[in-house]
Amino acid sequence: MPDVIDKTHPIALPEKPALEGLEAKWNARWEAEGTYRFDRTHARDTVYSIDTPPPTVSGSLHIGHVFSFTHTDVIARFQRMRGKAVFYPMGWDDNGLPTERRVQNYYGVRCDPSLPYDPAFRPPAEPGKQAIAVSRPNFIELCNRLTAEDEKTFEHVWRHLGLSVDWSMTYATIDRRAQRVSQASFLRMLKRDAAYQLEAPTLWDVDFRTAVAQAELEDREQPGAYHRIRFGHSDSSGASPGGFIEIETTRPELIPACVALVAHPDDERYKPFFGSQVRTPLFAVSVPVRAHALADPTKGSGIAMICTFGDITDVTWWRELSLPVRAVIMPNGTLGPVTWGAAGWESHEPARAQQSYDQLAGLSASKARTRIVELLRESADLIGEPRPITHQVKFFEKGDRPLEIITSRQWFIRTMSHREDLIARGRELRWHPEYMRHRYENWVNGLVGDWCISRQRFFGVPFPVWYPLRPDGSVDYAHPLVPDESRLPIDPSTDLPEGYLDAQRGKPGGFVADPDVMDTWATSSVTPQIAGGWLDDPDLFARVFPMDLRPQGHDIIRTWLFTTVLRSQLEHAALPWANASISGFVLDPDRKKMSKSKGNAITPMAMLEQCGSDGVRYWAASVRPGGDPAFDPKDPGQMKVGRRLAMKILNAARFALLQSEPRGPITEPLDRGMLTSLSLLVEECTEQLEAYDYARVLERSERFFWSFCDDYLELVKARRYGDFTPEGAASANSAMLVALSTMLRLFAPYLPFVTEEVWSWWQPGSVHRAPWPTSEEVVASIGGADAVAVDVSMHCQLALTEVRRVKALHKKSAKSVIDEAVLPSALEALGPAARDFQAAMHIRSLSFADIAEASLTFAEAPPA
Repeated sequence: MPDVIDKTHPIALPEKPALEGLEAKWNARWEAEGTYRFDRTHARDTVYSIDTPPPTVSGSLHIGHVFSFTHTDVIARFQRMRGKAVFYPMGWDDNGLPTERRVQNYYGVRCDPSLPYDPAFRPPAEPGKQAIAVSRPNFIELCNRLTAEDEKTFEHVWRHLGLSVDWSMTYATIDRRAQRVSQASFLRMLKRDAAYQLEAPTLWDVDFRTAVAQAELEDREQPGAYHRIRFGHSDSSGASPGGFIEIETTRPELIPACVALVAHPDDERYKPFFGSQVRTPLFAVSVPVRAHALADPTKGSGIAMICTFGDITDVTWWRELSLPVRAVIMPNGTLGPVTWGAAGWESHEPARAQQSYDQLAGLSASKARTRIVELLRESADLIGEPRPITHQVKFFEKGDRPLEIITSRQWFIRTMSHREDLIARGRELRWHPEYMRHRYENWVNGLVGDWCISRQRFFGVPFPVWYPLRPDGSVDYAHPLVPDESRLPIDPSTDLPEGYLDAQRGKPGGFVADPDVMDTWATSSVTPQIAGGWLDDPDLFARVFPMDLRPQGHDIIRTWLFTTVLRSQLEHAALPWANASISGFVLDPDRKKMSKSKGNAITPMAMLEQCGSDGVRYWAASVRPGGDPAFDPKDPGQMKVGRRLAMKILNAARFALLQSEPRGPITEPLDRGMLTSLSLLVEECTEQLEAYDYARVLERSERFFWSFCDDYLELVKARRYGDFTPEGAASANSAMLVALSTMLRLFAPYLPFVTEEVWSWWQPGSVHRAPWPTSEEVVASIGGADAVAVDVSMHCQLALTEVRRVKALHKKSAKSVIDEAVLPSALEALGPAARDFQAAMHIRSLSFADIAEASLTFAEAPPA
């Protein structure tokens, strides 16, 4: 029998074991001893690498972060115990809108890129009501300062939770390494024509004043109204002979941007009008009536106006029908100035058109809608009254007003031409759970355009591009100036292109910098390359890439997972990882997603302190992959269950270790049956963790443990204390120690603090560096699996349950003495363990008969 006690490491048991203080104690020890340091000497086939999600550093973590990061840590700890060198870095997602917003509010500043850098600037001690304008370099300094403080807070929470991260390997999506990787990847895509710039219709948030990608959209139900409006029918000369076509629209304020009407090619009502023209009301602009299959004959009047641009369908119609651009919405969301009668703004009645439009110019879209309805009513072009509806409207996921589509110059990564490759890569990837692959495929199949990666913001990775200025001062976008890769990272707003002087910045014949920064996902999509040292450490990159695991939430499959697959396909023609483990998100008691933006998120420290880190981890790991649990901080039931489990491990371990002698061969049926069953559990747990089903493993391990405590320990207690033979006591002691060693290692990925504490009482080193238990190891302790003993053990447990039930019916205590117990003959197979069973249940005489339930005769209670 293998000896599970190291005689050079004496058993040291605390008088009163406690959970309090374990986090601080063991975190300090793990850091000092480098327990979780990555050993980069391992070959790739013995490395397990994780593309850890970099949380957005903008304020505080919430309970949803703790939920999903626990799942990753369970897998990391399991793989480490399986003998792998685990590459488990931590990243911080610093750049982007959330950080900018937080800095603006925290310091009371706003960024004005036209201002010069002020090296002496200090933010006010208390933000005032009026935001102070600062230069972009000053603003970025404040962003870096605040995110550095937030990162310290985040790291404290992660350490308290017990993440087995290698804290010597951290990165930020705005640090120099991340900027270099992002910019180098961009330049390589630009060279291969995988990235390009285009003046085109772009989804736009009018509050943030920035372009938005398709992946950042969300539909929100909003009140609206259908307005039935008449367009006068024109003859071939453009004259208006009378007659009208009626359209219905929710956006009458875009009539001045109308470039055509469109109906379905098979719609008999409008076939006679295809190829003819109509005049727009109020503005008297001739626009064609065209046919397109996307027009819906059942929607409204069956004919729609095409405006540049009201929605994504307008963009499709505009592109496929080769229509002109007549845009009125400005980047700030107002209707911009128009000179009617000028080129592109031709009208049959320019004076009237100007008079009408001047009443709309400068108004927001919603206010312009109200005013144009009044004008249409006055001109008798509004048919009836607006018909109220509710409909889905597209918003930027962080925005407060509906998105507009404006024409602007943006950078794109070619995506549509790679859709088949991306679908194929998604099918190569191992998904946990598998059904999440369908969400990925649905997203890829639903793409309507290439990925827009430029943002009109300040705190982000700048595009490493300048543009020559022609002698007349106009920008030559067709011949961008780019740096050599050896110069990266660069900031074109302060750095210079080769061959130019700073005095030429912004001057005719000189140059200008690209003013935009990359979308935060454009940097996050290369986290495997950033963390793995793609450009700086090729030896490391060869050991960790492609990575083994991408853990993440299902809500960002369309963003982070998809974009990372795309970037890896473009740069490496390979998947970035072999597995994707998908977590759900935490819901509030009303079953709404918890998020900081919605104000319903719960910060985790109170729960970690109240229920202990092991208790919180137990709650998180109890949820199956992809599941969305509801959480009420007023009733953290599962966390309390986890805390009770941790406390029981302390007490059960202390009981098992209080008397470890005598020890010898494991011969008794109950001991052999218990260990044979434990070996089967180990085999199942290993298979399920390899399949990333951490919740099932916790459930099975916990069930076995409670049965071990409630049944097995009670059954062998008397024998263990020497009430029978020395050999019987030795068998029980040895079996307990094998079981304790095995169960501690099964629980270690889930409950790292309590398992490390108990391990330290009797074993050298860390349980988290101990080998994962094997079925072979457990059955070796008994010389081979013993199916007969399992049957004895099972029947003994059934009998235990039956006697306890009858005692409860008679309102007898567990220690009540039974003179005679007659059990159903179906339980007679417990016979080889009858001595243990009778001692545990205080039974003097035991027999079996053909009866349905136990018959117990209780001894008379002694006189008081």
